Amino acid sequence: MNTTGLHPPARINGLPLHAHGERLNAETLRQRACTELLRQAAMRAGLLDAQDPPGLDGAISEAASAAIERLLEQQLVLPEPSREACQRHFDAHPERYRCDDRAQVRHVLFAVTPGIDVRRLRDRAEAALLEARCHRDGEADRFPALAAELSNCPSAEQGGELGWLRREDCAPEFAREVFAGPEIGVLPRLVHSRFGLHVVEVMAREAGHAPDFEAVRGAVALALRQQSFVSALRQYLQLLAGEAVVEGVSLDSADSPLVQ
Repeated sequence: MNTTGLHPPARINGLPLHAHGERLNAETLRQRACTELLRQAAMRAGLLDAQDPPGLDGAISEAASAAIERLLEQQLVLPEPSREACQRHFDAHPERYRCDDRAQVRHVLFAVTPGIDVRRLRDRAEAALLEARCHRDGEADRFPALAAELSNCPSAEQGGELGWLRREDCAPEFAREVFAGPEIGVLPRLVHSRFGLHVVEVMAREAGHAPDFEAVRGAVALALRQQSFVSALRQYLQLLAGEAVVEGVSLDSADSPLVQ
C-alpha cells in the first residue's frame, strides 16, 4: 500500500500510537500517549516483559495493565489525609456531601467518538446551547425537538428526558455540574463528561439534607486521596514525557486523560 502523503503516526520513543494515515482527536491521542509512556516505564522498571506488544488501537495487554498498576503503586507517593485536612475540605465544599439531593434533568448529548472533529462538534453543541437558552416565556418548548434531532442518547426519543437523578445516578463529572448550584433552567455552559458534550436543562430540584462531618469523613478522605492521585500521576507523566522522544502529540492538558 502506498502511504505517501498520509498523516504520519504520532510516536513515543519511536513506537507509533496509531496506524499510518489514521486521524485521532487530541484527547484520544493524549490518552494513548500517556498509556504508552507508562507501558514503557513499566518495562524499564522490570515489571513488564520487553516483548509485550504495543497496540495501535488504544488497547494494551492484560500484563501491561497489571504492570502499570504496580508501577504507579511504586512511584506515586500518596499521603494519607489528616483529620484536619478532611475537615477543611468538608467545610469548604458542603454541597458535595449533601445526601438525597435530586434534580429533574433533560439533555442533548453530542457524543465524542474516535475520529470525530471535536472542534466542529463543539460548534454544533454551542449552537444548540444558544438555541435552548433563547427560549422565552410563551414560546413553544424547543428542547424536545433539539434532543430528538441532535442527541446521541437514547433519551432523544423522550425529548432528552433523564427523569429525577441523584448524584450517584450520574457520572461524577456530570453530577458536579448539575448539582453545583441552585440553578433552574438550561445551564449556561456545556457540560463535559466521558460521554461527550451535553446541553443540560434542570427542570426542578429537591433538596436533601446535610450530614455531619463524622458521617461522611470516609468519603471526604477518599476524595482527598483521589485528588492526591491525580496530582501525583500528572507530575509523573510530565517527568516521563520530559525524558522521552514525543512526536506528533501534545501532552499539555489541564486534566490527566487517564483519570475519570
